[in-house]
Amino acid sequence: MSWFTRDPSSARHRPVTDARTVKTEGLWLKCDGCREIIWKKDLEQTLNCCGKCGHHFRMDARARLTMLFDDGVYEEHDAELASADPLGFVDSKPYAVRLKQMQAATQMKDALVSGSGKVNGRPTHICAMEAKFIGGSMGGVMGEKITRAIERCIEHRMPLVVVSASGGARMQEGANSLMQMAKISAALMRLDEARLPYISVLTDPTTGGVTASFAMLGDLNIGEPGALIGFAGPRVIEQTIRQKLPEGFQRSEFLLKHGMLDAVVPRADMKAYIAGAFDFFLGDMAPAAMKTGTSGTASAAA
Repeated sequence: MSWFTRDPSSARHRPVTDARTVKTEGLWLKCDGCREIIWKKDLEQTLNCCGKCGHHFRMDARARLTMLFDDGVYEEHDAELASADPLGFVDSKPYAVRLKQMQAATQMKDALVSGSGKVNGRPTHICAMEAKFIGGSMGGVMGEKITRAIERCIEHRMPLVVVSASGGARMQEGANSLMQMAKISAALMRLDEARLPYISVLTDPTTGGVTASFAMLGDLNIGEPGALIGFAGPRVIEQTIRQKLPEGFQRSEFLLKHGMLDAVVPRADMKAYIAGAFDFFLGDMAPAAMKTGTSGTASAAA
């Protein structure tokens, strides 16, 4: 029986030390498109897109701004704005606790980053949502930051881009979150009256009250490939109408085919496409001329 007894003092049976342990957890991802196993470092080189099938993984808000602005340089605005807890809301945990946890995890005050910089040399304001912050949900802070961005665009004669990635209105703020739909839409009307273009980029996912308001009000509405875009989720719709939905329903390609989007643009081409759109809307107007208050030529498509 001694054959089956391990001697702890034997070198062959000593526990492996931490120095010899190779940690691989979190270093690999499985592609949802082709099921390929991907080294995370490789994704950084391809803007979070699968090199084999082109599947677009989700992207952080700050990475979006770095990708779109020239040399990744931009000035962040209204970073200090943070949500309150007007209702004292409690679901699985108090809303105040949830906010603190999200702020600590994302190093952000709320679910949107607002920044200004240059896109192919043209002064531009871009707002990007962070889906990791309570699902990118729209609360009072998001509404205020986008509205301030619009007002800043009008003041400095800049075009606007909003990159949406959201589950919709934030239920923990009740009616206040729903009011942001009207608030932002009214501000966009003022931007239209100033004849400045607004481009809406819809990424995975863009749903709920965000889709039902400003995400679909762009002079140009652009979807990323394969993005889930809609109001209610497909499972909710199937359960309501008791019918099987068509293949690819609520994906960006389906919406483009049925006239709900103007274009589906791969992430690698997004900056060039936006810059070209601004050239179309604003003609040969130089960035310096925009600052002096020269009227643009943009008109709302909505």
